[in-house]
Amino acid sequence: MGKLKKISIYVFLTFVAIISIFPFIWMIISSTNLSVDVTQGRMLPGSHFVQNFNKLVDSVNLFQAFGNSLKIALSTTVLALLIASLAGYGFEVFRSKAKDMVFNILLLSMMIPFAALMVPLYQMFSKLSRTAPVFGVNTIVAVVLPTFTTAFLIFFFRQSTKMFPKELLEAGRMDGLTELGLFFRIYVPTMKTTFAAGAIITFMSSWNNYLWPLIVLQTPDKRTIPLLVSNLGSSYSPDFGVIMTAIVISTLPTALVFFLMQKQFVAGMVGSVK
Repeated sequence: MGKLKKISIYVFLTFVAIISIFPFIWMIISSTNLSVDVTQGRMLPGSHFVQNFNKLVDSVNLFQAFGNSLKIALSTTVLALLIASLAGYGFEVFRSKAKDMVFNILLLSMMIPFAALMVPLYQMFSKLSRTAPVFGVNTIVAVVLPTFTTAFLIFFFRQSTKMFPKELLEAGRMDGLTELGLFFRIYVPTMKTTFAAGAIITFMSSWNNYLWPLIVLQTPDKRTIPLLVSNLGSSYSPDFGVIMTAIVISTLPTALVFFLMQKQFVAGMVGSVK
């Protein structure tokens, strides 16, 4: 009975894994076929990937959009890790009733949907366009500023800091380190798995962000990869082979980041829950 149960579990997990990975496999296969083959449901790899890629490069500015997405994702990730880790560290190491109240209010902000913030955010950046154009509409800064950190990421770092050995901080203070020295020389190296997990979450979220860049970026030269893919699909006669090629290219950075940092991601997530 035990062996039959084990076999049934493996069969079930294999079935679920196939269902989960099927869209990704279909996307890769479709990128090698012509549009007519995709619409007919062809499930065999073709030999038209290079042709689709050349069409994509000729029809849109792929590399510029890729660069814009990379700038936004990297800037957001670096700023998010710095600010969220400092906030999480401060909330946990320096405890007080006032700080706990502020933290609770911060968590309540997670209940506000982004759709409710879009209009006031756009109005704010529109005004900045007149007084400080570098922070205004149609700039990378306008995309990064509202999204470079979240209440969830601060909560994530605070929960992980609960597992941090406070004796290391006391030893550092005895050695004469300042609070910033303690943070950068002791806390950051010790919590590298948490930083890796936070980096993956933030990078993937920023790379795939669609709604806010769609609103605030108004010229083709500022377009990001998700906007480019959406624009390809909105034409009168979309070329599905080209679209699938663009989607494959757009998923490469996030897939690469995740697979390179998979162990650190799992360790960081487990450490934050304990």
